[in-house]
Amino acid sequence: MTPAFSVASELRFDPVTGLLPAIIQDADTGQVLMLGYMNAEAWARTLQDGRVTFFSRSKNRLWVKGESSGNFLTVRSVHVDCDADTLLIRAIPAGPTCHRGTVSCFEQLEQAQAPAAPIGFLADLERLIVERHQFPERAPTSYTVSLFKKGMPKIAQKVGEEAVETVIDAVGGSRESLPGEVADLLYHLLVLLVAAGVPMAEVIDVLQERHRLPNTRHLTEGL
Repeated sequence: MTPAFSVASELRFDPVTGLLPAIIQDADTGQVLMLGYMNAEAWARTLQDGRVTFFSRSKNRLWVKGESSGNFLTVRSVHVDCDADTLLIRAIPAGPTCHRGTVSCFEQLEQAQAPAAPIGFLADLERLIVERHQFPERAPTSYTVSLFKKGMPKIAQKVGEEAVETVIDAVGGSRESLPGEVADLLYHLLVLLVAAGVPMAEVIDVLQERHRLPNTRHLTEGL
């Protein structure tokens, strides 16, 4: 996390309010999550702790995003605009960013304009599964929570079952039911990864690395 401007004295805070706007963007999907305001102290705390900290105008104090919900925003990188009076912070959300329970405070607008990108939806689904794993008490009747309670052997078994059903549909030419089987397989794979403590980003990194190495003998060879 090395911003172009790393100290508050290099930023142009509003001379009246002492604040500047901070746009928060999902570091994995690029989705805009929210807009908040920072003063010099909030900016310094964000850099120091690695979690987005705002100055709440309604509470008149520093406010760590997620301090009550647990949905913290972990900073991946920070960027300053050309006038040094607006921040762009790329972060990893621990859960829904909006207080209404949606991924983004702009969720309704984005859904109305266009469907979520596939990789963006998978990232949202992964975050929901992580939340179910970390805070099972929030959704005690959830199927995902029940899988985690049964442990890795059951989760791995489900992945195997869904993989077999996917293969059967693919070989049998069951075009109509294949998307549903693949969806089940992807979901259970994500549950397995979360249970194993492996972020989906690591899997994507491996795929990208294999794609960059033309001599690597993997399934991605020749892409």
